[in-house]
Amino acid sequence: MPEYDFSGKVAFVTGAGHGQGRSHAQHYAKHGADVVVTDICENIETNPYDLSTPDELEETASIIEDEGQEALAIEMDVRDESQVKAAVDQAVDEFGRIDILANNAGIFNASEMTEMDEAMWDEMIDTNLKGVWLCSKHVGQHFIERGDGGKIVTTSSTAGFVGTPANGHYVATKHGVRGLTKTLALELAEYDVNVNAVAPTGINTPMISGYVESYGEEMLNEIAELTGPFNLFGDGGMIEAKHISEAYLWLSSDAARYVTGITLPVDAGMLAK
Repeated sequence: MPEYDFSGKVAFVTGAGHGQGRSHAQHYAKHGADVVVTDICENIETNPYDLSTPDELEETASIIEDEGQEALAIEMDVRDESQVKAAVDQAVDEFGRIDILANNAGIFNASEMTEMDEAMWDEMIDTNLKGVWLCSKHVGQHFIERGDGGKIVTTSSTAGFVGTPANGHYVATKHGVRGLTKTLALELAEYDVNVNAVAPTGINTPMISGYVESYGEEMLNEIAELTGPFNLFGDGGMIEAKHISEAYLWLSSDAARYVTGITLPVDAGMLAK
């Protein structure tokens, strides 16, 4: 594992109750950062699998503390601007600063576009795209006011480069994240803020396992048949969250000082086809 030094830095991680968010939070802590971990800690009506619980969020905070760093757990809905602002204010009050925003919160569900309920569309857009904007807005304001730079890293997806059946609303959000990343990079460059995104392939997380449990393997297999295997290595299956965390660390570090406005695929070759 490359050596990074985030000593004295504070990372603000959304969707940190489990899965990729927990992995990102733990990796920042392993390399010296204090971490604010946030999650909605309740289910969203149109999402068919369970989101993280308050106990899971507290478990993530305990993992940070086990790494020898300070943790602050906040239940927050990224769709609600008042909650986002309050969480950012609380983090700054607690730690004095935020240095890294990890926009990880997201949901994943399925419906054909011609059959989709409006509520399913709205909740996907609000969570996966509006939530990224709201968190970037309020942490971005903090970066501008503080005046000594910052890092924003957001989770897009290989679905941000292609279309997939029964996931058009998800695809739209992940394409949108790429455009938002480019625009924020342009707007915040004068304040020495780097803004980038990561595009994972299929990851072995509760999101994917919950999706399969709700819809069965058939729908996931249909996506793979159209787009090719999720992973060109091994059996073509899922990779682990830690591999996405490595990309988050690099884009949050001084090693990526002159990298901004990109979406970095960590896709095991999925998009090379």
